[in-house]
Amino acid sequence: MALEPVVPARPLVWPPLVERLRALLQDQPDIYLVGGVVRDALLQRPSHDLDLVTNGDGCAVARVIADELGGAYYPLDIERGVGRALIPWEQATVTVDVARIRGPDLLADLSLRDFTINAMAAPLAGSGQSVYDPLGGLADLQAKRLRLCAPGAIADDPVRSLRAVRFSLVFGLFIEPETRAALRDNVHRLKECSVERIRDEFFAILQAPRPQAGLAVLQQLGLLQQIIPEVGQLVGVAQPSPHQYDVWRHTLLTVERMYEIASMLEGQRPSDDAANVQLGLIAFALSGMRERLDEHLKQVWANHHTHRGLLVLAALLHDIGKPAARQAAGERPNFHGHERVGATIVRDRARALRLSNEETARLETIVRHHMRPHWLFASQPLTRRAVYRFWRDTGEAGIDICLLALADYLATYGIMLDSQQWTYYLELVRDLLQSYLHRRETDVAPPPLLTGHDLIQELQLRPGPLVGELVERLTEAQVMGEITSREEALVFARRFLSEKGLP
Repeated sequence: MALEPVVPARPLVWPPLVERLRALLQDQPDIYLVGGVVRDALLQRPSHDLDLVTNGDGCAVARVIADELGGAYYPLDIERGVGRALIPWEQATVTVDVARIRGPDLLADLSLRDFTINAMAAPLAGSGQSVYDPLGGLADLQAKRLRLCAPGAIADDPVRSLRAVRFSLVFGLFIEPETRAALRDNVHRLKECSVERIRDEFFAILQAPRPQAGLAVLQQLGLLQQIIPEVGQLVGVAQPSPHQYDVWRHTLLTVERMYEIASMLEGQRPSDDAANVQLGLIAFALSGMRERLDEHLKQVWANHHTHRGLLVLAALLHDIGKPAARQAAGERPNFHGHERVGATIVRDRARALRLSNEETARLETIVRHHMRPHWLFASQPLTRRAVYRFWRDTGEAGIDICLLALADYLATYGIMLDSQQWTYYLELVRDLLQSYLHRRETDVAPPPLLTGHDLIQELQLRPGPLVGELVERLTEAQVMGEITSREEALVFARRFLSEKGLP
């Protein structure tokens, strides 16, 4: 393969930081932009991180970049000459990694990369409008084709299997047959990789456009079962009416609707007309809460996991307990208690993936209580006591449960959705959310009439579970309007203790 520069038909559009690096490193020859930044420049997409290679020591170049641009320098691999500069740029931090060229030359380095669309290089010096493309990445981008640089690229790093699925989603690429075969052939090697790398690449798929398509591909290839083994048991598990689909297809539809709802709340438009109608009604019902919900969705968890990604994962896992909880009752199976079974599975799986304690607790709460809005809808009217107890048990996760409940409802009924019932369901979820977001001090957590300390002092109680139970009973009575003053609260507390046989 000859290594000759070519000028693409479309101009390359580089991020402003690249122009700054050109000026900074103009006296250092043989430095190349490689990988994703070149691909993104060809697609005229923004790049958030930059990769450079050089014939010299990458650590030295990275240090110069950090020092000159007011950033921080970190040696990633001194022996192999790999350094990192973290640069403050346009109210963000950009990662610039600089590595010594692997192998004898640039051609060898590019041949060692994962996919041809990432195996192009552009000299940092010069006009910035030519690229080295020895493996045909330009043609593959044009054809929207994802192709391995070499037959053994997946075996060399099995996490590339997950990356292949992510790239197909983000860039709308078709995974060509030989690459797909390599993904299948190396499925069981994924467990050889670190859990953290698998977790973060998996989250990148959950956060990508059309995550349901990515999950479907992962499941078909057998990769999803390597990450969440219980998912394989969802396929083909039939569900009674009103469900229209088996558990796996229902799960994928729930993921799709969850992603659309989160996107809509963040100001993005849905992709199809049916979703437009359904999501339009959601947007109207929740219009007075959009700002608060958008703020909620902008949370970022450990390892840069987005809240939207966590919601998609919750949608994937919400019915994970159904196969284990399934009971046959004639020809109509039921899944009583699947939410409790699922919560246990989710906790164990989240720990296995080494999610943070906060992420694990949030996922477990969502799955454990995801049926609550459905039960409240079935037992209308919605009482103040039911609202209080919902938020008492779920806390902030209740917001996520409400959003998941909407996605779950839509995925349950599918094309058989009754518009009037859907409107009523939306009203219930709206009322639940308003109680927490707009009426929290009256419906959920009113200022206490008596604190635990007050109870200990006034009633000569010892600190312990009894005090906590009494505070809880007082709060619920206050929400219900049964007590409105400190004196009434003391009367309530004394009656509560008397009923328990305490002086």
